[in-house]
Amino acid sequence: MRILTRYVLREFLVPLSYCLIGFLGVYVLFELFGSFNRIVEAKPEFLTVLSFFAGYLSPYLEWLIPAALLLATLYTMWNFCRHSEITAMRASGIGFLVIVRPLLAVACLMAVFVACNNEFYAPWAAEQARAYRENRFTLADSLVQENTPYINQQAGRVWRINKMTLDNPRLLEGVRLSFDRPDGSRQLDITCRKAEYLDGQWWFFYPQYQHFDELNNPVANPTPALAGLVIRSFPELTETPRDFLLMNKAWEYYTIRDMFHYLKTHPNLEAKEVASKTFDIHARLAAPFSCLIITLFAIPAGVATGRQSVFKGVIYAVAMFFGFYAASLGCMVLTKNQFIPVLLGAWLPNALFLAAGGYLFSRQR
Repeated sequence: MRILTRYVLREFLVPLSYCLIGFLGVYVLFELFGSFNRIVEAKPEFLTVLSFFAGYLSPYLEWLIPAALLLATLYTMWNFCRHSEITAMRASGIGFLVIVRPLLAVACLMAVFVACNNEFYAPWAAEQARAYRENRFTLADSLVQENTPYINQQAGRVWRINKMTLDNPRLLEGVRLSFDRPDGSRQLDITCRKAEYLDGQWWFFYPQYQHFDELNNPVANPTPALAGLVIRSFPELTETPRDFLLMNKAWEYYTIRDMFHYLKTHPNLEAKEVASKTFDIHARLAAPFSCLIITLFAIPAGVATGRQSVFKGVIYAVAMFFGFYAASLGCMVLTKNQFIPVLLGAWLPNALFLAAGGYLFSRQR
C-alpha cells in the first residue's frame, strides 16, 4: 500500500470512527432511557444486553453509516484543503481520483457491510431485540407459537397448528389440515397429534380423516385402508416450515429472500399490495448504494469548505443528504400508491443523485 493511501485512510478513518461511535451512542442512550428499568429488574447476562442493543441498532445502520460517511468526508477534505495538502499532492502530479480513492474504497466496503447486515443479520436480530423488550428480558429458552393459521389459497389448503416451537419449526403439535375443492366446498379434514417435516415431506402421526361431499356433509372414508396407518407421509403438500414462520412474522423482519418467497407463494394478492411489497424489495437492494452516492457528493462539498466557506460547503452537503432521502421517501409514497412504476420509484433517487455526485466530482478533477 502506498504511503499516500495509508495517510489518506488514516485521516479519514479516525473521524469516521468518531462519527459512528457518536451516532450509535446517541441511539443506545435514547433506548436506554426506555429499557433501563427492565434491564435492572431482570438482571440479564451482559451478552444478552449486548445482543439486545446490537439487534436494536442493526436496522438503523443503513442511515447512520451514510451520515457518518458524509461528516467524515467533509472533515477530511476540509482538513486537506485547509493545510493546502490537496494542492501539494496535485502539484506533485498525483491525480484527484488517486487522492480520494481510499475514501471511495471505504464507502464501497461500507455499502457491502450494509447489504450483508440488511440481509443476514438485521431482520432476525431486530426481531429478537423486540422480543427481549416485550418480555422484559426474561425470554424462555425456546419460543413457542400457538394457534398458528396458514392459508394456501393457490392449493386450497388451510392449516391450523396448535403448537410450534420457533427453534424447531419442523415439528408441529396438534395439526388440522383442511382441503377445499375449487368451488370452495370442503373436501377433507385431517387431524393428527404430531406432524414432522423429514426429507422434504410432511409425516403425520396418528392421522384421522373426515371426508365431505359437495354440500359439505360428512361422508364415509372412501379409502379405509389408509385410515389404519399410524404414520403417513404426504409428499403432495408443498408447504414448508419456512412458510409457517413467515406467516406470523412482521414484514419489516423479512429478508429479501423471504420477501421473494412470500410473493411467489401468494399469487392472489391485490395489485396495490404487490406494488408495495415489490418496492420494499427493490428499496432494500438500493439502500447500500447510498454509502457510495453520499460519499461521492460529499467529496466536492468538502473541497468547497476548504477553498471557499465552511458554512457554504456544509450547508450544501447536508442539503444534498436530506434531499436524497426526501426524494427516496417521496418516490416510496408515489410507488406504493401506484402513481409510478416500482423500478422507477425504487431506483430513481439513486440514479439522479449518483449522476449529480458524479458531475460535481468530475469538476474537481
